[in-house]
Amino acid sequence: MTISRKTKATLAVIAVIAVVALGAGFLFFVDAVAAMPQPQQPMKKLDAIVVLTGGSNRISTGFNLLKEGYGKKLFISGVYRGLDIAQLTKRWKAAPQKRLDCCITLGFKADSTYGNAVETEAWLKKEGFRSIYLVTADYHMKRALLEFHHYAPGVLITPYPVVPDNFNVRDWWKSSSVGLLLAREYLKYVATSLRYPS
Repeated sequence: MTISRKTKATLAVIAVIAVVALGAGFLFFVDAVAAMPQPQQPMKKLDAIVVLTGGSNRISTGFNLLKEGYGKKLFISGVYRGLDIAQLTKRWKAAPQKRLDCCITLGFKADSTYGNAVETEAWLKKEGFRSIYLVTADYHMKRALLEFHHYAPGVLITPYPVVPDNFNVRDWWKSSSVGLLLAREYLKYVATSLRYPS
């Protein structure tokens, strides 16, 4: 089957428009990540704190929020199997171990953001909790919120984004690793948005 010149030209125009649209969307995404605010002090005390593993500063932030009393319990979703609470709390040695054992739950089932949302919703339902601080990396928060709002629609979710070590979103073009990470996350965010159209 031979494709006509007119059809080729039309396809080329569509391809250019798609590339431009993705590029513009990526820049808007990066700008939204850079402008993402943290909750202002003083913060409300919510039912729980939920941490999604996968990057630096997330778990320590969750521990600190629990220590300050901003949640009754801490749920850490997506924990690597074989890793227990004692290992996780090595970086928070000042806290009494018994208090941590009673107030921290580890989730081992999730291996994706979708899995995080499903796993967390089941735990929240079991505990009877209706409000959480959601702790994850700033670049990951938009996609995490899409998943959590879909699978836990009745839960009040307050984002608590953290900035990973050596991650400067405003200067993303200066680091190939940061740029690639943001590009991958943007494409995943677009795919998730298509799955859950508003």
